[in-house]
Amino acid sequence: MAVPGEGLAKGLAVTLKTMTRRATTQQYPDVPPELPPRSRGVIALLEENCTVCMLCARECPDWCIYIDSHKEEVVVPGAARPRQRNVLDRFDIDFSLCMYCGICIEVCPFDALHWTPEFEYAEYDLKDLLHDKGRLGEWMETVPPPPAHDPNGEPSKEESTVAKKAGA
Repeated sequence: MAVPGEGLAKGLAVTLKTMTRRATTQQYPDVPPELPPRSRGVIALLEENCTVCMLCARECPDWCIYIDSHKEEVVVPGAARPRQRNVLDRFDIDFSLCMYCGICIEVCPFDALHWTPEFEYAEYDLKDLLHDKGRLGEWMETVPPPPAHDPNGEPSKEESTVAKKAGA
């Protein structure tokens, strides 16, 4: 049988217990927050790895990635004709449109895009949220190293291929 007012008494007990504890609020600008490892902030670009495959721009649901490139001939010694390669002219991300879903980072086959934990990049003007390849490259300094490989886990494809070749 329930005692009348039991729920009210429990609620008041929780309120009194909370009121007697000291608050643990941290004032943000004065005390930086402790972010979890590998947290998402801004997207960084490693320009050397970008092959202008356009996968990131095509898969972006917001269409906030703008890429321009041109073809350049590369002479390969011993080849019958010169090869062509794409050269990146423009790589911009409009962070006023981006919803930080991370699809562009997941689909990049050459690890040209990375998450950084930096989240303090607010601007006074909306136009300044369009980051070009130079500004995206500056964020690479803050990208944390990848987590260490689990020694008890499965080896990577590269490691297993090398082990097969060495054993054969």
